[in-house]
Amino acid sequence: MKSWILVIAAVVLILLGGLWTLQGIGVVGGSVMTGDTTWAIIGPIVVVAGLVAAFFALRGRSGGG
Repeated sequence: MKSWILVIAAVVLILLGGLWTLQGIGVVGGSVMTGDTTWAIIGPIVVVAGLVAAFFALRGRSGGG
């Protein structure tokens, strides 16, 4: 059960990080984050954090957990 929660959190991080990246580089509009390079930096960091969380969650599940 715990690993599923971590997988869901990882997916949310990946999606949010991707959205923030696109807003930061100006692809997605309609927000105060649009065109702000801070979000173009924070977004990929959040995506990587989500990928790391997903890796550990899925690795734990395949090990019998």
